[in-house]
Amino acid sequence: MEFYAHSQPQVDECRWHRLTDHLKSVAELAAGFASVFDGGAAARLAGQWHDLGKYSGDFQRMIREANGLSAHIEGEGNERDHTTAGAQHAIDTLGPHAIPVMLAIACHHTGLKDFPDVRRRLKERGSRLLEAVRNQRPPQEVQNANGFELPTGLDPEDRLAFEFFVRMLFSALVDADFLDTEAFYDPGRTDSRGKRPSIPELATKLRVHLEQLEANAPHSEVNLVRRDVRLTCEKRAPEPPGLFTLTVPTGGGKTLAAMAFGLSHARTHGLDRVIVAIPYTSIIEQNASVYREVFGEDAIIEHHSSLDPEKETFRNRIASENWDAPIVVTTTVQLFESLFAVRTSRCRKLHNLANAVIILDEAQSLPGKLLPPILSALAELSRNYHTSTVVCTATQPAFGRSSTLPDGLEGQREICPPELNLFGRLNRVHLHWPSGKEPTPYDNLAKRIASHESCLAIVHLRKDARELCNLVDAELDDESCIHLSALMTPVHRNRTLTEVRRRQKAHEQVRVVSTQLVEAGVDLDFPVVLRALGGLDSLAQAAGRCNREGRLDRGVLEVFVPPTKPPRGVPETALGVATSMLRANPGLDPFAPATQLEYFRRLYEASHLDKGHELQAARRKLQFRTVADDFALIDDAWSAPLVVAHEAEADRRLAALRNEGPSRRTLRALQPYTVNVSRRALTAWVAQGVVLVIHDIVQALEGPLAASYHPRFGLIAEKVGEVDASSLVL
Repeated sequence: MEFYAHSQPQVDECRWHRLTDHLKSVAELAAGFASVFDGGAAARLAGQWHDLGKYSGDFQRMIREANGLSAHIEGEGNERDHTTAGAQHAIDTLGPHAIPVMLAIACHHTGLKDFPDVRRRLKERGSRLLEAVRNQRPPQEVQNANGFELPTGLDPEDRLAFEFFVRMLFSALVDADFLDTEAFYDPGRTDSRGKRPSIPELATKLRVHLEQLEANAPHSEVNLVRRDVRLTCEKRAPEPPGLFTLTVPTGGGKTLAAMAFGLSHARTHGLDRVIVAIPYTSIIEQNASVYREVFGEDAIIEHHSSLDPEKETFRNRIASENWDAPIVVTTTVQLFESLFAVRTSRCRKLHNLANAVIILDEAQSLPGKLLPPILSALAELSRNYHTSTVVCTATQPAFGRSSTLPDGLEGQREICPPELNLFGRLNRVHLHWPSGKEPTPYDNLAKRIASHESCLAIVHLRKDARELCNLVDAELDDESCIHLSALMTPVHRNRTLTEVRRRQKAHEQVRVVSTQLVEAGVDLDFPVVLRALGGLDSLAQAAGRCNREGRLDRGVLEVFVPPTKPPRGVPETALGVATSMLRANPGLDPFAPATQLEYFRRLYEASHLDKGHELQAARRKLQFRTVADDFALIDDAWSAPLVVAHEAEADRRLAALRNEGPSRRTLRALQPYTVNVSRRALTAWVAQGVVLVIHDIVQALEGPLAASYHPRFGLIAEKVGEVDASSLVL
C-alpha cells in the first residue's frame, strides 16, 4: 500500500503527495532552519515524525475519499488526528528529552497549547493512535531517531530557556511544513518567493548612499553629528554579536546609522537579516520609504497591519509569512506578540529571528508591565541564537538588570561613546520649565500660539487638541490652525502632515495643535514648541520637533502645566515621576542620558510589573496559550475600530467588502479609514442604528451619518447620529 500526505484533484486525475517524501523534505527544511541555533537534530526528528499519524488506515481511507487540502486539516475525530501518534512516538523513543519535539509535533496544526493539556491528550489517546500507525508498518527509516541530541547549551532546568527553545523548534517545524505543502499545492507561489539581494550588496549600497548624502549636505553641526554617528556605527560593527544600545539625540540620523551598523554587523558575522521594529505605523511607512529608496523593493519586507493592499505586492505578502528577506520593517507589536503567540501563522517567522540583527527603534515606548518577558527573550536570543539587538532611541530606557527588573539585560554596549558629546553638540533648544504649579488656561495658550508664525503645541487629550485649535481660530479670526489627533483616520493624518511640510517648505505661517502622536519619529521642524508637562521621555521627544535641522541658534521648548490631566495608566504615572524629579531639581536637564535612565528606573519602580512576572511564571510552566492570551503590547480592551467613509475612496472600499465579502485584501483596504473609539460608545451606536455592521465583522459610519466626521478634527463623537441636512434635499 502506498501512503500519502496530501492529494489534489485534477480534471482527469488526482495528484498525490507521497508521505515519505513529505516527511523527508520537512525534516531537512526544519533541520536547516534550526541548525543556526544548534537545534537541527531535534528539528529533523520533529519533521520526520510530524505526520506519522497519517500512516494510520483511518487517515489513508479518508484522504482517498475526501481528497483535497481539507483532508489535511486536523479535526477532533481519530481519522483526522494525525499529530498525536507522532507526539507519542517521540515520548516512547526519546524518553525524558522528548518534550520539545513532542510539543512541536502535537501542536503543529492547532497551535501551541499549555503543556498539561497536551499531556492529557496523549494520555487519553496517544498509545491507541500510535498502535494504529504501527499496524501499517511505516518504514523504519521514518521511525528511527538516529543522531538525536538536544542543543549542548540547553539546560532543561533553565525553564525560560527551555520554553523559548520549544517556541523556536515549533516555528522551524511549522514553516517547513507550510513550505513543503505549498510546493505541492502551489509551486508557482513557491517560485515567486524568488532571490533577494545579499547582505554585503545592501551594506555597500547604503554606504554609497550615505556618503553621497553627506557630500551634498550643507555644512552644519547637525550634519557633522549625523556623519560622526554613521562612521561610529560602521567602526563598531565588527564587535562580537550581543546586546547594544544606540543613544542618539532626535535628528541625529539614527535611522540610517542604525541600519548601517546592522548591515555591517551582519556582513562581518554572517548574519541573515536585519529586522527593524518600530512602535508606530506612521514611522514605519516613513522609514520603509527611505529604505526602499536606498535598497529597492526586492530587499525589504514591510509587515504591519496598516499596509495598504492597493500598494502591497504579492511577493511582500508571502514573504511576510516567514520574514525570509534580508531587511524586515515591522512593528514592535508584530515582533513581540509573535514571539509569545501560539497560532501557527504568527509563529512561522520566529526561527528567522535567529542569526539576525534586531533594531528596536524608539524602544522607550515598550510597556513596562511586559518588560520581564520581552527582555528575557532578547537576552535569550543573544545568548543562544546568535542574534544581536540594538536598543535605539534618544531617550534610553533602563533595561539593565535590577531589583525591579531581575530579567533585565546584562552586558549592553553603547555604540556611540560619551566623548562624541552628541547631546551637547545637538543642544538646539532653550528649555523653559513652568514658572509655577498653576495650570495655564487654554485661552492664554491660544494667544501664545497665535503670536508665533510657526509653532507646534502638544497636549495630552484629543478633546483638548480640538478645544485649543478652536481657541486659536478665534484669536486669528480664521481656520488656518492645523489639528492632529488619533480621531483622524490615518489617511487624513498623512495628508495633514503633508500640508504642514508644504507650508514649511513654502515659508508660510503654520501653527499646529496636536496630541503626542507627532512626537516619536515624525519628521517635523518648528522654531517654537509648547508641550504639556508629562513624562521626561515625551518632553525630550517633543524637543526633537524643535529646531530639528539646527537652522536657528536655539529654538524654544516651553513646557506648561495643562488644565487637564493625562490619561490614566503610564502617562499619569510618568507625569508623577517627572514632577517629583523636577521638584527635587528645578534646573533638571531632561535630555541628558543619565537623567533619562534615572527617570525610567523610577517609572518602572512606580509601575505595576506584576503582569510581566506572572507571564514569566506561566512560561516556566510551559503554559503557552495562557501566555499568549495575556500578552498584549497595546492595552486596547477599551477600544474598537470604526471605519469612517469620509470620502469617495472609503465608500469604494466598503462596497468591495460588501460585494466580495471579508478577506485579507478587503479588510486591510479599510484600515487607512479607521478610528479607534470606545467599545461602549460603539455598541450604543450600533444599537441605535447609526453605525452599520457589515458581514458581522466591520462597523462602519457612512453616507449622511458620516457628517459627524469633521474635515479638520476627524470624528466628533458627540455628533455621531446627526445627519447631514444637505443629504435630505432632493
